[in-house]
Amino acid sequence: MFLADPFHTPANLRFLLIDDHPAVRQGLNLLLEANGYTPGVEAGTRVDAKACLEQAAFDLALLDLSLADGSGLDLLVDLAEHGVRTLVYSMHEDPGTIDRALRCGANGYVTKREPIGVLLEGIEGILRGECFVSAHAKSSLEETAGSPATDPLFLLSDQERVIFSAMARGESNTEIAESLGISPRTVETYLTRMVNKLGLSNVRSLRKFAISGQG
Repeated sequence: MFLADPFHTPANLRFLLIDDHPAVRQGLNLLLEANGYTPGVEAGTRVDAKACLEQAAFDLALLDLSLADGSGLDLLVDLAEHGVRTLVYSMHEDPGTIDRALRCGANGYVTKREPIGVLLEGIEGILRGECFVSAHAKSSLEETAGSPATDPLFLLSDQERVIFSAMARGESNTEIAESLGISPRTVETYLTRMVNKLGLSNVRSLRKFAISGQG
């Protein structure tokens, strides 16, 4: 799915543009078209984005983190499960959000106040199979390097925090899946990511950690 693949030229790469502002989505499509890409499919909410993922395959998603129906961070798991690489394009510049996005599976991060050329550079880099963090985002991360968050749940996405709370109440994977309207397999994917983020050994230790009242 990368530009290095002769069977995938810029014109036939498929983009998914996830942003709650129609003007931003339209602007991104104009940018793509001006640079030889086919305009992408637009989604304004998490629900719309998930529906798009079920209906078609995509090579790259441009993802805003502030959506009308919740945080875009929680879409990163769904995008990864469908084999879609993701470049976060967001107004959020704080190191915590940037770090969480990258740890949740984003392949790159560009802030919205950076020149449009930086966004294009990020798109091209990720399509080549690289990880791309813009200079501004990287600078923000470096400001807090070596200063770990005091909250051990800091790195969890909003959805992961909901699942963590459900585990603390003693709910099973099936019960969590039913309450959130997702599949048990998706719950398992979240749990695996949570284990890795929190530096635990397995899901059993994660459940013990949750029930113990930590976080």
